[in-house]
Amino acid sequence: MVATAISVLAFLLVVAAWQNDRTITSDEGTATAEVLSAGRLRSAVSFVTPDGITHNPQLGVLYPTNLIAGQRIDVEYAKSDPDLVRVSGRNATVAIIPAASVVVVTWIVAGPAWFLIRRRERQPQTV
Repeated sequence: MVATAISVLAFLLVVAAWQNDRTITSDEGTATAEVLSAGRLRSAVSFVTPDGITHNPQLGVLYPTNLIAGQRIDVEYAKSDPDLVRVSGRNATVAIIPAASVVVVTWIVAGPAWFLIRRRERQPQTV
């Protein structure tokens, strides 16, 4: 049950990334951003849109791997929602391998556990 839930959540993560990409692509703006802080899962950036407004998306930039604080990068954002921003040239395909890895590891652990539980359930109970 838990392994199935984790698998569904990993799948939904990829679907959400794909949806974010569709939103950005359908109303795309580009800018040069400064990386304010960099991490494996979240990196903060700041960029200025053509209307002169500085944006610092609260959730950071999508697909933040291999960024370094202070680095200047090209980003693509949804003009209708500049807080939805990704590193230029990256898309939801980078989310597939991590999500698939989580699913594989989950089932490597859950599969044998499920097998052992089923086996014990089938054994006759002695009193």
